[in-house]
Amino acid sequence: MLKYIFMIFLLLGLPATAWSKVAPADLSAQRPLILGGFQLADQGRLNASDAARLASHPLHGWVEATLWRKRIATATPAEVRAVLARHDGQPAADWLREAWLLELARRKEWTPFRADYRPSASVELRCAELAARLATGASDAAWTADVQAIWLSGSGLPATCDAPFAALQARGQLGEDLRWQRIELALGQGQVALARFLARSLPANAATLAASYADFVEAPHARTATWPRDARSRRIAALGLAGLARRDPEAARTQLATLGPALDLDEAQRGQVLYQVALWTVASYLPGSADRLAEVPESAYDERLHEWRVREAMNRRDTAAALAAIAKMPPAQRADSRWQYFEARLRERNKESELASALYTQAANAATFHGFLAADRLKLPYALCPLQPSDDAALRQRVAANPGLVRALELFRIDRTGPAIREWAALLRGLGEQERYVAIDFALDAGWHDRGVFTIGDAPEAMQYYALRFPLPHERTIRREARKHALDPAWVAAQTRAESAFMAHARSPANARGLMQLLPTTADLTAKRQGIAYRGVESLYDPDVNIILGTAHLRFELDQQGGLPYQAIAAYNAGPAPVARWNRDRPGFEPDFWIETVTYKETRDYVARVLAFSVIYDWRLDGDAVPVTERMLGRTVDASSRRKFRCPTPSSASSTP
Repeated sequence: MLKYIFMIFLLLGLPATAWSKVAPADLSAQRPLILGGFQLADQGRLNASDAARLASHPLHGWVEATLWRKRIATATPAEVRAVLARHDGQPAADWLREAWLLELARRKEWTPFRADYRPSASVELRCAELAARLATGASDAAWTADVQAIWLSGSGLPATCDAPFAALQARGQLGEDLRWQRIELALGQGQVALARFLARSLPANAATLAASYADFVEAPHARTATWPRDARSRRIAALGLAGLARRDPEAARTQLATLGPALDLDEAQRGQVLYQVALWTVASYLPGSADRLAEVPESAYDERLHEWRVREAMNRRDTAAALAAIAKMPPAQRADSRWQYFEARLRERNKESELASALYTQAANAATFHGFLAADRLKLPYALCPLQPSDDAALRQRVAANPGLVRALELFRIDRTGPAIREWAALLRGLGEQERYVAIDFALDAGWHDRGVFTIGDAPEAMQYYALRFPLPHERTIRREARKHALDPAWVAAQTRAESAFMAHARSPANARGLMQLLPTTADLTAKRQGIAYRGVESLYDPDVNIILGTAHLRFELDQQGGLPYQAIAAYNAGPAPVARWNRDRPGFEPDFWIETVTYKETRDYVARVLAFSVIYDWRLDGDAVPVTERMLGRTVDASSRRKFRCPTPSSASSTP
């Protein structure tokens, strides 16, 4: 069929661009029919004639799966298998199969379970399958190995695992060693209650010891004299003291001084504790941070602690110590644009201008916050090498005609988000890289803006598809509201992208809602303060309402922070109290050092991210950009001072935001 369609395009003399405008099937005319079908299925009332009217619709499988999941408790194998057969290979069938298998397990109908089972990542289903093999006489050596593999988990396991575990124990194949292994895994994951539960099945003396271990991990105690001086006791001691260090670094350090020699903890175990002591001391810049960092063996350092060693020195304004800390980083970390930039800044302070300039030049090849800052220091254009989805006519038509894409987009349009995500994930597994980018392009056209953010892939060039990763819906509203509040529209767009990826119905665990993730209380206060009509929390899912209120709130935060956007961005994320504390603790810090020494990782990264995103949105909105150095301070610039864009050669290009 595709060949014939393509021939028609050629015969008609249509240009390739016309072919590239193809889109997935428009199912809007059939939407009332399919919505009615889902409504009946949700109620378990879809009858044969209703289903027949939907038989040709791409979402027919999802309607049937919805119906039979609703009826699962009374369904027969023949009824469910008919649906599974009709839609075999589709995510709807997989979704129904999961519910069906759990129902068969509940009924203990193990023969049909085994007939209908397919390999699954679900531990609940995997354990049910082990129970089925046990009940049908297939508990061989492979079965034993499979049960033991699932047993070795540091988390609680579903009830479907109980029968296989009981059988393994009855056969003497769930011995003390396996129990100890799982207890250690549980303690390593902080699952103290699980460890205590598992300890009850050990012999009396071992159970007492395991309980003491669990007590120590929860709150280190002085009863360690009764512990055996063996490898397990040393591992538990290091684990418990490392946990204590997160709550009380100095208490952990004090106990380590006594317990370390008593149990003969090795360097790695002492390093495990000292690492946490240093991390949780320096993360709040407590007194003695530099000393605690110096006590950590170099063998225990990782990238995270290397970064904190630099920040701690920056916090003290100790240029020499900060440079020494950067010099100790692994080569790959030191070559990251962030640390190239800060090494350049520090060397600039030391009057090492030539070395600073060379480092700025390297960092400026990266399309990142720090790469943009480096370019500002040298007054260079910003590095940006944007890629676009393929306009190959045949490729785009092939993706547009993919049934999985058609189903995913229509499910998204009718607010069946869970099924839509299942279809999307299955779709991407079958697409090549170029097909993936085209599929995301189609998703953006459908308003599914976060697909380019979360499913772009990890190919090296994926981050360069900026138009996919940085959607720009509601541009007119953004420009209008930004102008009304004297804000930079690229900043408003960047803030929205960072908050919700432009998903109008986004809702956070903290109950922040909509495009700019406003809390209902914030929205209400903003509306009253500005005299804006506000129709209640549900209206926050209206893009216009959210942008109107969100932009007004952003202006309020900017005014509260003395007109400094970088601090307003931090306050938008963390609240005004932490920002006030950071200003109190580090008065007079330049914006770039202020951002890097923020104690909250989320906020530190968030500020840098929003500022970098602002550059990308400047590129999208106007083709050039306000220099980040000026944007951080809220300064306006004339057209001649805006940054142009360039694409560095592949050998010099670096990472992207």
